[in-house]
Amino acid sequence: MQLYNTLSAKERAALIEKAGKDRLTLSFYQYAKIENPQEFRDHLFVVWNTLDVLGRIYVAHEGINGQLSLPADRFNAFKAHLDTIDFLKGIRLNIAVEQDNMSFLKLKVKVRHKIVADGLNDDTFDVTNKGVHVNAETFNTLIEDEKTVLVDMRNHYESEIGHFKNAITPDVDTFRESLDIIEADLKTHKEDKNLVMYCTGGIRCEKASAYFKHKGFKNVFQLDGGIIEYTRQVNEKTLENKFIGKNFVFDERRAEKITDDVIAQCHQCGAPFDVHTNCANDACHLLFIQCDACKEEMNNCCSTTCKEIHALPYEEQKALRKGQGNSNDIFKKGRANHLPYKKDLRNIFETLKVDRS
Repeated sequence: MQLYNTLSAKERAALIEKAGKDRLTLSFYQYAKIENPQEFRDHLFVVWNTLDVLGRIYVAHEGINGQLSLPADRFNAFKAHLDTIDFLKGIRLNIAVEQDNMSFLKLKVKVRHKIVADGLNDDTFDVTNKGVHVNAETFNTLIEDEKTVLVDMRNHYESEIGHFKNAITPDVDTFRESLDIIEADLKTHKEDKNLVMYCTGGIRCEKASAYFKHKGFKNVFQLDGGIIEYTRQVNEKTLENKFIGKNFVFDERRAEKITDDVIAQCHQCGAPFDVHTNCANDACHLLFIQCDACKEEMNNCCSTTCKEIHALPYEEQKALRKGQGNSNDIFKKGRANHLPYKKDLRNIFETLKVDRS
């Protein structure tokens, strides 16, 4: 029984190209109690491998989080399989705003401690006691209320290229960091403010809404289906679009364009730009924003040092990396000191005049 990938990303890309079939990129999540995550994981891999599903799926005792692609003509078969699983029957699938046949090139189904890392160790916290889900129309009305505080539950490198107007965008690297920051900064408004949150597809807001209710917030709301579903509803119902820029996604596309606005800048020269890239130096791979001019000048590298290393013969590069491990820059997501135009978002609450006393 095959329970792992046997093809490289390059080999898979060639097969997709040869097949000439359109693929759908989609995502979904569900919090549910899974008794045996490993057994469930293996079952999913066996079935989805036969359907030519590719993607990144996390399974844990608390549920499942899936981001994947599959041949469009096998969508119904995939949906039929989900319907055979009690807690996934009838689940909404968030279809990507922009499609790309190469969005995923491997099937990775992994067992994790949690489907969203939150750093919490609180047995009294019930993740199913969530906030109120609102659709795009209600969301638009709610965020215009002067009693509403709108919070982006994503990380700094996501909100940097796109976010809702007037949203608080925490300058954090991880979801777990934002929980304590938001609670501390809004502690005096647990009863008199509407706490409205959004994220990419809804999974982080679902956990955050339950957490903030657990911490005593009375009026907690989340954008149902996140930015992806919001965009679909806005287009379908011709509603006012209050999102500006791009929606960051965690696959080969890197982002989906929601509006033509470019709100970010090249981290190297400061020119308006909003396309992320990874440093070409294999010992670095820092994720950062680099315009086309800097990409050409720097040979797709984030620094002069990386450019010099990347220009060396492969064997010399390999020898330099031996025993060094990955650079910590791979986890910084644009936070290296040598990037002079990284936007500073640290004064996140001052602009909304939220009482921090």
